[in-house]
Amino acid sequence: MNKIKVAIAGCSGRMGRTLLESVLQSDDLVLHAALEHAASAQLGQDAGALAGAIMASACGVKITADVAAAVKGADVLIDFTRPEGTLHHLEVCKKLGVNMVIGTTGFNAQQKAQFGAAAQHIGIVFAPNMSVGVNLTFKLLEMAAKVLNHGYDIEIIEAHHRHKVDAPSGTALGMGEVIAKTLGRDLAQCAVYGRQGVTGERDPSTIGFATVRGGDIVGDHTVLFAGTGERIEITHKASSRATFALGALRAARFLKQNPAGMYDMQDVLGLK
Repeated sequence: MNKIKVAIAGCSGRMGRTLLESVLQSDDLVLHAALEHAASAQLGQDAGALAGAIMASACGVKITADVAAAVKGADVLIDFTRPEGTLHHLEVCKKLGVNMVIGTTGFNAQQKAQFGAAAQHIGIVFAPNMSVGVNLTFKLLEMAAKVLNHGYDIEIIEAHHRHKVDAPSGTALGMGEVIAKTLGRDLAQCAVYGRQGVTGERDPSTIGFATVRGGDIVGDHTVLFAGTGERIEITHKASSRATFALGALRAARFLKQNPAGMYDMQDVLGLK
C-alpha cells in the first residue's frame, strides 16, 4: 500500500504536535516534512522529538523553514497556522501541485478569495473546524434553523484557551454562517459581536456572539435558540486537539481520492 505523504506546517505548535503524533501513529500516512518559521528554535531538530511519548526514536524528518523543499513530493500539506503563513504556503503548493488541508482561522473575505484560484490546480479542504463532531453539529444547526425560523432568538457562545488570537472563533462564525444562510440572512448584516450599555430591545433578526477566553479550554461552542417558554441548546465540547487532527487526516485521505477543487468537511463526511 502506498502511504499518503503528509507535510505539516507549524509543527512545533500545540496543534502541530498533535498532528505529528496522529500521522506517526497512522497506518496509511507517512510524515514527509515538518515546517516551522525561519526564526524557530526547533529548526534542524528531528520532528519525532515533538511527538511526545509515542516516539521511542527519531523519525528521520528534520524540521525546516524551506517551504518549497519541504512540500515537494508530498501528497498534502496540513496547515493550522496563521493566515499570512497559510497564504504563502498556498502559493507554493499551487505551483508544486500539492494538495492542502487548511484549518487556519482568521481569514478576511479577500484572503479567502485566493483559495478559489488555487483550487483550480490543487485539491483544498478548508474548514473553520476539522472535528467530525463539529461538522455534524453544523448539519444539526441547519436542521434546527429550518424548524425554529420564527419566534426564536439565536445566540452563539464560544470559549477557548487564553492563547487564541482571533475572536469569535472560526467555528462560531461558521455556525453563524450556516444558520444565517438557512434563514436567508446575511451574517455580515445581522451579526452582533458585543453588547454594552443601554442597547435597547433585542432585534429578533440578529444573531448574537459571545466570546470567552481563559485557561486551557480546547474549544466549547453552544448555539442557543431562545423562544417563549423554551430554550433549545446545541453544544459541542472538545476535550482534546486530537479530534481536530483526526478530522484533518480524514480530509487528507479524501483529497487523495478526489480531483482538484474546493471542499469543506461537509464534503469529506458526505453530509451534503
